[in-house]
Amino acid sequence: MKKLFKITLCGFVVLSVTPIYAQHSIKKTWSTDSVLAIPESVLLAKEIMYVSLIDGDSWTKDGKGGVGKLTRSGKIINQTWITGLNAPKGMVIKGDFLYVADVDELVVISISKNKIDHKIKINGAAGLNDVTLDKTGSIYVTDTNKGNVYKVTNDKPELYLDNLKSANGIKAVGDKLYILDGDGMYVTGKDKKLTKICALEHGGDGIEPIGNGDFLVTEWAGYFYYVSANGNKQLLLDTHATNKRTADIGYDPIRKIIYMPTFSGKSVVAYTLD
Repeated sequence: MKKLFKITLCGFVVLSVTPIYAQHSIKKTWSTDSVLAIPESVLLAKEIMYVSLIDGDSWTKDGKGGVGKLTRSGKIINQTWITGLNAPKGMVIKGDFLYVADVDELVVISISKNKIDHKIKINGAAGLNDVTLDKTGSIYVTDTNKGNVYKVTNDKPELYLDNLKSANGIKAVGDKLYILDGDGMYVTGKDKKLTKICALEHGGDGIEPIGNGDFLVTEWAGYFYYVSANGNKQLLLDTHATNKRTADIGYDPIRKIIYMPTFSGKSVVAYTLD
């Protein structure tokens, strides 16, 4: 004869699951002396760094700006490597040329010859800011004051996106463009439709990919974030109460070092990402 057992569940345990995101931190490793003439953007190149130096008003064509060179350890090689620019900001390298956004034109510098090769005038531009290079060799540059993005192919510019809020930082990754525009970080593809990834309450400035879908993002006012691919945002640094800003960063994904230009702080500071 079989025995039958009846099991009665007298209660239930309800678990509340909260998503847990990896936490990151940064550690300061070095800082240059406060002698740089308003550093706005840092671009890594082999064992050196290029730093755009405004040395004047942020949008005025005054001829005071230029590009300097630093070592990866923060030693100033030459503050006046290139002179005679206006208010230089974002930079990108394509072959032997360094392209620099400068108010209403891209200044194209021959790296091997250490001099300006030519300039690409962008008609109607009033506040060119950040620059990126896609996998096909086309260059994209934002115009913060006009809310536009221009695409430059074979030195010929065309309007690519318009009616944005105040496009600033931009980065091409694969077939997508990531743009810091006004109140947030956005992504767009070939359809040119913007999808918001996260909010940026103080307006975005610099943007660098980690390599795993996550990004490092700055707000010029003095905020620095780690932004996960799903839009989760973690504050890594807050300098808004000081004279040191968080402008257009450079990032070494192998050494995990962030190079932060402080703008009115007149220095570049390096941090290690954990």
